[in-house]
Amino acid sequence: MIEIKEANTKALQRAFLNFPLDLYKGNPYYVPPMYMDEKKIFRKDYVYNTSCDSVFFNAYKDGVLVGRVQGIIQRDANAKNGEKRARFTRYESTDDPEVAAALMKAVEDWARSKGMDTIHGPIGYSDLEKEGLLIEGFDVSGNFETTYNQPYYQALIEGLGYKKEVDYTGSFLYGPESEETLQEMEELVNFIFKRYKLHFGESKNGADFLKKYADGIFDLIDKSYQGLYGTVPFTEGMRQLVLDNFGMVISPKYSAIILDEDNRPVCFGLAIPSLTRAFRGTRGHITPGLAIRFLRCLRKPDGLDLCLIGVDPEYLNRGISAALSLAIMKMLHDNPSLRYADTCMNLEENYAIQNQWKRFRRDVPKRYRTYVKPL
Repeated sequence: MIEIKEANTKALQRAFLNFPLDLYKGNPYYVPPMYMDEKKIFRKDYVYNTSCDSVFFNAYKDGVLVGRVQGIIQRDANAKNGEKRARFTRYESTDDPEVAAALMKAVEDWARSKGMDTIHGPIGYSDLEKEGLLIEGFDVSGNFETTYNQPYYQALIEGLGYKKEVDYTGSFLYGPESEETLQEMEELVNFIFKRYKLHFGESKNGADFLKKYADGIFDLIDKSYQGLYGTVPFTEGMRQLVLDNFGMVISPKYSAIILDEDNRPVCFGLAIPSLTRAFRGTRGHITPGLAIRFLRCLRKPDGLDLCLIGVDPEYLNRGISAALSLAIMKMLHDNPSLRYADTCMNLEENYAIQNQWKRFRRDVPKRYRTYVKPL
């Protein structure tokens, strides 16, 4: 017998947070989230609570915890798109169709009770969170920004009537195809910069970078992400969340921002050192050992995670993204310790970003899917 309990007590919330850590124990590809950050989703003053309703369910079979799921109603997204959608996220379970059915029925019933007519996911409060179900690339290490899940999830979710809505790809970039490619890119970017009177922004360190450019970057995110799947308007709380998350790890060494002649940002790309080595094999708790590994990853990373990229729509068809490609190529080319740049998740139908990676030596081992179902 499957019993569903709403995670509305401290004990049930701890069980909700700990379930995936137990489920993936010993899995060499799973990278846990930072536990203290995940714990914040249960706080009454959590940043998204002003724009979202949410619910958390645990599933028990014969008294044993066997699954969990979160439901979200993103009111800002629904208002923006004129929809009545609920989202599901943080789905985890054992390989049991009865467990999956009970969990999803609970979140679907909750969504109906709130007047929703559609459910989709996995997708979190905003596109700043992990989204999509991993359907290819289970023998590839995850990272701190993307989802890793059990291979059997796809069959469980699709068996409940969920259909593909969008796919994302995850690529590894290894540098330019050749020295000639790098030279050609430099010539192209020099031409574009001269034609449109552009230049790269400069900063002394991460704090200086954010002080100078954070406002312009947030404005660009709102402009360039407006029509993309799953995005929501940035709130002040979301801006502060980004600053809190990136403040320690951002560096101008691994970031690029392009300015016009009035020093207005028109394009940016933010990468952070891969933290996979620090968090893999842990439960996400900050311990002295994890802190030491964390600092090592920042000082001498073996890879980069490409977190955010944005282009002013006015410049989208002017070849400006070539400058970002060149910046990433030079990062990989000039830093021998960097083995790759992980693109994280790119929408399959976002042809602008997909085309941007064609000049790289590239593998595309990961695919993620977001599903939809009428209620």
